[in-house]
Amino acid sequence: MAAQSLYEELARQLSAIGAVKRGLARILPPECPGGSAAVLTLLERHGEMRISRLAELLAVDMSVTSRHVAHVAQRGWIERSADPADKRSRILRLTPAGQAMIDDLGTRTTEMFAHTLKDWSDDEVGQLNAMLARLRDSFGDCRAPHARALHTGEARAPETRPPTRTPA
Repeated sequence: MAAQSLYEELARQLSAIGAVKRGLARILPPECPGGSAAVLTLLERHGEMRISRLAELLAVDMSVTSRHVAHVAQRGWIERSADPADKRSRILRLTPAGQAMIDDLGTRTTEMFAHTLKDWSDDEVGQLNAMLARLRDSFGDCRAPHARALHTGEARAPETRPPTRTPA
């Protein structure tokens, strides 16, 4: 197990990821803010779904999800159709225009990282990708009992200090 100071530094570094997120937000076209981009990305990754599932994946309230869905639907990037299993529900799916927006967002993101990390080697970028994937996998399902216990503080040992946070 790594030393406590390494975990504290990891917490500081991850809290500073806000700078990366702000950089990503700056490359979004004005007509496609972050919430809309997230809706499109999740529909591409997971396929068609109900709005309730989308809200779960976004980890936001249904009212927030509904606003994002309305925005992308107004632009023709998704379609909403009746769910054959429950006519009261709607199924959301990408349209060709939505796929074109996803493709544009992917190009913008790739170009931004290529420019920003131009002094990184392919090996370094590969290592970062592998370590971030490993970090994400280590967290697994946030709804798992051990994750809930850590989140609520039930599993925190008395001598453990909360991580030091540095503003992003």
